[in-house]
Amino acid sequence: MNTPAEAARYYVRGTKLADVAERKKLAGDAAAQFWLGQMYDLGKGVPQNLSEASLWYRRAAEQGNVMAQHNLGHMYESGEGTKVSEYSLTAAASWYRRAAELDYKPSQANLGALYAAGRGVRRDFVEAYMWMLLAGAIADNNREALGKRMTPQQIATAERQAKEWKPKPDR
Repeated sequence: MNTPAEAARYYVRGTKLADVAERKKLAGDAAAQFWLGQMYDLGKGVPQNLSEASLWYRRAAEQGNVMAQHNLGHMYESGEGTKVSEYSLTAAASWYRRAAELDYKPSQANLGALYAAGRGVRRDFVEAYMWMLLAGAIADNNREALGKRMTPQQIATAERQAKEWKPKPDR
């Protein structure tokens, strides 16, 4: 299994990946690493192992795989496959930000929610609202509720920032 397409076929079929040699072929292939993380996360073709899922998501995320960045952020936020601590929320915000800056809508919504609640980041309603605007429809309910707690000036600032925002290349 040395292509992302092959990794996806293994994932869809639920093929067992017990052979360590097969896993070693994934070194450096971010898409295949993401799919292997999915397999461990969901227990598709391998026994469910959230720590192992976290490891494979991290490998893919560090290479710029946006879905792996998002899933790793979620694991840190929920404590799945990681230890729950304040650092975990800080790490969640960091991974969500990397994916959000690549214009990944689910991460923009989650990052906005973290800013609104002050979880892992300093509470900032303007920043939260901006990310929720960028996320679009998936954050509409949260954005509307947040808007009721903000001044018109804060909302105008967030709207201006969202309008000026541009995706950034991954580090």
